[in-house]
Amino acid sequence: MTRVNTVAGWMAERGLSLEALIEAAALEERVVRAITQGQYTPSPEQRRRLAAALGVSPEEVAWDHQVEVVHVYGHGPQFGRSP
Repeated sequence: MTRVNTVAGWMAERGLSLEALIEAAALEERVVRAITQGQYTPSPEQRRRLAAALGVSPEEVAWDHQVEVVHVYGHGPQFGRSP
């Protein structure tokens, strides 16, 4: 059975810093930071690069959001009022 862990979990297990992961994956800092904080779900190419940098397969990483997604309803103040 394949063991699954988050990006942050794999980083901690391997003693890998955020800067080292950014450099190894060759991705933008803001993107990697958001992924490690569970605020962004990466594309298939980003998944492949990060998994390779971590030394695991993409299937061994939990890629889902860990931070609750909040949906905002209404049109906002620019339309006068929200329903």
